[in-house]
Amino acid sequence: MQRWRGLEDIPQDWGRSVVTIGSYDGVHRGHQLIIGRAVERARELGVQSVVVTFDPHPSEVVRPGSHPPLLAPHHRRAELMAELGVDALLILPFTAEFSKLSPADFVVKVLVDKLHARLVVEGPNFRFGHKAAGNVAFLSELGPTYDYGVEVIDLYVSGAAGGGEPFSSTLTRRLVAEGDVAGAAEILGRPHSVEGVVVRGEQRGRELGYPTANVETLPHTAIPADGVYAGWLTADGERMPAAISVGTNPQFEGKKRTVEAYAIDRVGLDLYGLHVAVEFLAYVRGMAKFESIDALLEAIADDVKQSRSLIADADAAADAK
Repeated sequence: MQRWRGLEDIPQDWGRSVVTIGSYDGVHRGHQLIIGRAVERARELGVQSVVVTFDPHPSEVVRPGSHPPLLAPHHRRAELMAELGVDALLILPFTAEFSKLSPADFVVKVLVDKLHARLVVEGPNFRFGHKAAGNVAFLSELGPTYDYGVEVIDLYVSGAAGGGEPFSSTLTRRLVAEGDVAGAAEILGRPHSVEGVVVRGEQRGRELGYPTANVETLPHTAIPADGVYAGWLTADGERMPAAISVGTNPQFEGKKRTVEAYAIDRVGLDLYGLHVAVEFLAYVRGMAKFESIDALLEAIADDVKQSRSLIADADAAADAK
């Protein structure tokens, strides 16, 4: 998959294409319907498929300080889109100047002049241009003038997650913030994950016999509610079962909120300085302060036991598919 940052990166000889535009944070199952349809139609038409997205998130430019927690960084979104068969990803730097582009100018400068759109595939609530004044109806009105079609896909998949609410990035962020990582996984179609570099912490886990990878997560990451989770730690291409702690470590009067992962049954791991990923499978318990270190150690042992069992069940279910 080709990756372009800015309109100037698009090859001069780029031909016709099927385009879809959106933030697509998380590339959840609703997003997958739209992107998958764009890829399918591009192949039918014998042209390339392009996803257009933005960096930073438009809300941060329009309303500074309102940047939402991100379900996936851009490089992870790119990987997920590549898995769906997308031919090219265009990341447009979203600036104050760009935010003032009228819907008509956006169509001409991005879709027509640069991407030579033959078809645009969007969800029904797609908005674009200055003050989000453009919608799918306006996009369709300009289609005959600029020789492109518009296909609207209903992305509103729903399930048990969120009490039956339609799947969305907003709902997924809420579930993650509440610690409902199982619900978030239903929407995403995979476990929610966070990434970052392993840094040196207080070394308390090592002292207690449970050395953890202290992950310095990327800015604006959507981090689950404080608590203990079962999941996986991936480092150097190896995916390891893990018991994960999120919080301030109240047992030792901690102040900084951290994400720490203990690789279950692994000895002698040296992960410092590595970029790792932590996936959240299931919530185990809330964060707590115990009466003694012995009580804490007993709780950690139970956390690891529960995590091991939950992960084994999940792996077995995955193998059975």
